[in-house]
Amino acid sequence: METTTKLRWSRPGSFLLVAAAFLASAAASGVNVGQFDDHLQKRKELAEASAREAYRPDPYNVTNSFNAAVHRAVSSSRREMRERPRKHKKRGPCRATNPIDKCWRCRRDWATDRQRLARCARGFGHATTGGLGGKIYVVTDPTDLDVVNPRPGTLRWGVIQPGPLWIIFARSMIIQLSQELLMSSDKTIDGRGAQVHIANGAGITVQLAQNVIIHNLHVHDVKHTMGGLMRDSPTHIGSRTRADGDGISLFSATNVWIDHISMSNCEDGLIDVVQSSTGITISNCHFTNHNDVMLFGASDSWPQDQIMQITVAFNHFGRGLVQRMPRCRWGFFHVVNNDYTHWLMYAIGGGDAPTIISQGNRYIAPPNIAAKVITKHYAEEGVWKNWVWHTEDDLFMNGAIFNPSGGAPKQVDTNEWVKPKPGTYVTRLTRFSGTLSCCTGKPC
Repeated sequence: METTTKLRWSRPGSFLLVAAAFLASAAASGVNVGQFDDHLQKRKELAEASAREAYRPDPYNVTNSFNAAVHRAVSSSRREMRERPRKHKKRGPCRATNPIDKCWRCRRDWATDRQRLARCARGFGHATTGGLGGKIYVVTDPTDLDVVNPRPGTLRWGVIQPGPLWIIFARSMIIQLSQELLMSSDKTIDGRGAQVHIANGAGITVQLAQNVIIHNLHVHDVKHTMGGLMRDSPTHIGSRTRADGDGISLFSATNVWIDHISMSNCEDGLIDVVQSSTGITISNCHFTNHNDVMLFGASDSWPQDQIMQITVAFNHFGRGLVQRMPRCRWGFFHVVNNDYTHWLMYAIGGGDAPTIISQGNRYIAPPNIAAKVITKHYAEEGVWKNWVWHTEDDLFMNGAIFNPSGGAPKQVDTNEWVKPKPGTYVTRLTRFSGTLSCCTGKPC
């Protein structure tokens, strides 16, 4: 397997000038950047252009396409089950149960054709191809000792390289990040074939970057870090301020697909998507043991997040979760065919008039009579009643209550909608959420 021994690497011409600038600069609010230099300004302009290009003025067409794909996947699964005799169950058809998984998991050659995964995103992140067409880079070194001059073989060295790159792992490992992992554009982190834990240190950040896939990782026990000088490309070192301890943070990021991640117990959020990030799909993940699970839009004073469009699909929201699954502002959010088996306060919340389309989810309310309501509106009733929070074919159990608002969306004739698979299908669709144990030469 080809490694990236010929990938670019260079040291900046004046490290002392960068250090002096860092010491003299004030932190840029909310960006974790100590100094916003020309390099970052160019990335910011590219990020804004990518967001405008990815934004869909017809988001209901995306929800329709997603639901249609689920129908096709479920129908083909039924045919395969009927066509295969029961006595061959152990050698039976691939058990992939949703359209994302069926795109790649049934193939025995997944380990030699890893980049096929890049064709498989659905929902608002459907255009994400990550490191497609790039070299394979193998992480052999789990350490993260030097964030200014990372060592080849480490994960940090791979994610900052220019151009497309498909990052895999030589073996199972625990990576304790000493500072947040700053990913550049056109990258895939592919943990299949190993059990890779990002744990007990900093988390993953996609900031001012586009086209990123994060796949099949354990991300847990992430802690805040205080920042400092950090390399984010072979030719640029910048200063970073405190990172709050998010498992995965998307900041002005476009076309990002997060799939088959197992997440728990981070200091801040598990997944935060903020500052005009858009074109995002979060799928097949398993979330446990956390308070603030997902935040989509961080500020009431940032209406630019109206461009935010996110699909949340086939995830299992499991034991020990409290709230924010997700908590939304401003944008358009398709929450479809997820399994909500636990929450302590509420499941889905929002403010600043987000559009939330809840379709085909299963909501099992906790025994606490005060926590039966799935939804939390961060506004007075006279305000949120005018928002669009729509429920369709959701399954409500143990007294769960979804408070809709605004009725059916006015922008589309509901007779033209492709109906989701009902919440009764959720157990099947989310059966393999979280990280997978993939063996070479066998379907994953």
